[in-house]
Parts: sequence; structure tokens; C-alpha cells
Amino acid sequence: MTQPSTSGWNDASKLGIGAAIASLGYVFWVVGGMELVERLAFYGVKTTASIYATDAQSMGGLGLTMTDFSWILLAWALFQSFVPVFFGATADRIGYKETIALSTVIKIGAYLIMALFPSFWGFLLGAATLAFGTGIFKPGIQGTLVKCSTRENSAMAWGLFYQMVNIGGWLGPILAAQMRILAWDKLFFACAAIISLNFLLLLTYREPGKAQRRAVSHQSGMWRSAWREIRQPHLMRYTLLFSGFWFMFMALFDVLPVYIRDWVDTRTLVTGLFGDREPGAVMQAVLAIDPATLAVLPEGIMNINFGMIMLVCFLYAAVAGRIGTVPSLVIGTLLCSLGLLTLGLSTYAWIIVLAVLVFSSGEMLASPTSSKFIGNLAPDDKKAMYLGFKELPYGIGWVAESIIGPRVYDAWGAKETLAREALAQHGMTTAQLGAIPQGEYFQHLQQQTGLSAGVLTEQLYHSGQVGMVWYLMAAVGLATTAGLIHYGRWLQRHPLS
Repeated sequence: MTQPSTSGWNDASKLGIGAAIASLGYVFWVVGGMELVERLAFYGVKTTASIYATDAQSMGGLGLTMTDFSWILLAWALFQSFVPVFFGATADRIGYKETIALSTVIKIGAYLIMALFPSFWGFLLGAATLAFGTGIFKPGIQGTLVKCSTRENSAMAWGLFYQMVNIGGWLGPILAAQMRILAWDKLFFACAAIISLNFLLLLTYREPGKAQRRAVSHQSGMWRSAWREIRQPHLMRYTLLFSGFWFMFMALFDVLPVYIRDWVDTRTLVTGLFGDREPGAVMQAVLAIDPATLAVLPEGIMNINFGMIMLVCFLYAAVAGRIGTVPSLVIGTLLCSLGLLTLGLSTYAWIIVLAVLVFSSGEMLASPTSSKFIGNLAPDDKKAMYLGFKELPYGIGWVAESIIGPRVYDAWGAKETLAREALAQHGMTTAQLGAIPQGEYFQHLQQQTGLSAGVLTEQLYHSGQVGMVWYLMAAVGLATTAGLIHYGRWLQRHPLS
């Protein structure tokens, strides 16, 4: 069994910001570019998936409940999270370039399935296929990143890589806002075209250490080796603990867009930024403003997360490199928890913006640090294998959230659920309620009451326990924070040698 070094937890970058960036070679920038392209397409779909699934069919959506959508999320989470765990060793063996090319073909197929089969089963198959392709993509990209960085610049490498991920993530929702206003299938076709660009970048990609890694990989049974590695106590404990962070992270992306659509009047953001002036076409596109209502679409709010990380993640990477791994994980997880707590306090749009800013600060400390930790622990011939292990806490957290988050929101916070209950209280029979298409209960309640959308939304919000959804998510994060503090102390008593 490989014995990792404790320096994976305690290393702090000895290079300054400029020197660390300058020390990164061209291969780093090539894989960063491929990740940017892949994330642009991926987040064009991911940030709007819950909206597409739950919008009424009359509005171009699938007309599903959040509980229905949870089954799609579950398939998505299982494939995307656990394929890298089993595929990482294979990527080490057959080559990173080959696996990146294969994943690109699969992901093109996934977006085409979504475009051509607009139904529950079509979206489920498309999401599962997309997740499978993403799971194959990750080990090769991240394995290359580890091989082309050193302990002296790894904190900066992972921080910059995360920054490039979020450049793609920032562009994705902008693309989504423009395409889905036209038609949902145009978004999926556009994503298929965008991911194809990675074939061009692959022409410039030169895989580091391929021959040496293959020679070592053939000397032992890779599955037995993977099982031996993952059973190490420090990895098992870390995997279970850090899954709480990913539970919170995925709750933000799976639930918050629908929450914003249901409850938050984002027109106040436009008024606050532009006053009585109508923003120009460029600003409408960048901020994802609906030209018909002059409201910021949910993907525009989510883009605050991507935009902040895109602009300043390298600064947080420098801080993480200085303060060390455990403090970065603890402080980052705590800030994410506080961000979710803030979401439960109010539906005022600027409070939602503040919550996303706080969450993003925590994410920038914790998420790249978790990748750096796993990458630095890995032996030279098992980088992709270990980075496959990195997906275990992500997978456990996302699977748990996909089962719990949308269902809790459906029960406690969905506007459609509360509107249906209100219609029943106003005397509608079960048969009458069943005749109303999913996604149109609020419209029928508004017609019945004669109230404006704003007044009725406020009444429904106070009739339910919408804020409790976020308090539950934040509680998971606070428990994770406490567990990470204890884990850091355990590592001091049980050095990894």
C-alpha cells in the first residue's frame, strides 16, 4: 500500500503569485482551455436543467415536479460521480488523450439526445449520457494537470484551473439565457457544437509521462491496486466528511435556480443598477436579463458565482497556499454554510446576491484545495486513479442531495405545491386539480383570486416553510465544518508518514 506524505495537508506555496503562474507550462494552458470549452457547454445545460424540467409544457418545459426531476438528477449524479472512480485507473493505462477524445464524442451525443427527445425519458437518457461522458473526461484532464504541476505551484495551478473552469461556467449561463429565450432545443444544439471545439485543442495536446505511466500500470492489477488505495483510513474518513460540502454545492445548483424563479423579484436588481434607464442589448446579454420583463433570469444570479471565481479565484488560491489545507477546507465550508443560511432569511434580490457571494468565497477556498490535496497525495503512476477517488465525496454528496434537495423543496418550498394546496383550500376537487397541467397551478390561483402575481407570491411564501429548505442544507454544511476540524486534529495524532 502506498504511504502518502503528510505534506499533502501542510504544504504552503513557496512561490509568489507571479512566479507560480510563470512556472506553469503550455500543457497546463491546453488542458485548461479544454476544460473551459467543456464547462461552457456543460453549465449551459446544468444551470437551467431544473427550470427546463419544471417549466410548464406551454412554456416549452417538460412540466415535471421537482420530485420527478430528482430521478433525473439521481441518474446524472450516479454516472458523473462514480464513473471517474472506476475509470481513473483505466485513463492512466490507455492514455489521457484517448479518453478525452472518447468523452467528447459521448457528450456530443448527449446534447443531441436532449434536443431531439424533449420528454422525461429523453432528458433522463441525455443527462445520464452527458454524465457518463463527463466522468470519462475528468480523470484525463485532472491527471494531466497534476503531472504538469509541482508542490511549489500546485495551489496556484489548481486555483487557476478552477478559475478557467468558471470562465466556461460564466459563459455557459449567458449562452443558456440567449438560446432558451428562442427555444430549448437551440440551447442543446449549441452545446453540442461548442464541445466539438475540443477536437481542435486535442491536436495541440502532448500527454506528459505517458510511456512511463503505462509501463508501471501494466505491472499490477489496477482494480486491486485501486481498492487497496481507497481503503486507507485517511482517504475513507475524508471521503465521508467532505461529501457534506458537495451536498451543499449541488443544492445551490439544483434548487436555487427554481427558488429564484418562484420567489425572487429580480427586477429590483435591474432598477438598482440602471435606475429608470433600460439596459442596452450587451448588458442584457451579460446579465441574462429577460428583455420582455427586464428581470434577471435565474442563470444571471447563478452567474455571480462563476463571475466572481473567474475574476478573483487566483487570489483565493494564494491565500489557500499560505494558510494550508485544513484551514482552507474548514473556512471554505463554513462560508458556504453561511451563504445557504442567508438564502433562508429573505427573498429580497440583493440578499440573494449577498448569499451567492458568500457561498462563492467559501467555494474558492474549499473546492480547489480538495483537488490539490488528493493530487499531492497520489503516487506518480496513480495520479488519475487518485483524482478519480476525488469524485467519491462529490458523488456521495450529490446522490444524497439529488434524493433530498428537490424533494424537500417540492414539499416545503415549491410555488406550484403551495398554489395547488391553496386551490384545494378554495374548493377545487382532486379531479379539477388533476386537470390542470403541472406548472400552471399558480396561474389558475391568480385567476381565481384576482390578486397580482407579486402579492400572491408573497402570500404563498409566508404560508409555507420555504426558508427551512435552506436551513436544512446549511445544517449539513455546519456539521461538515465541525467534522473537518476534528479530522485535522486526528491527522495530527495519526501522521500519514
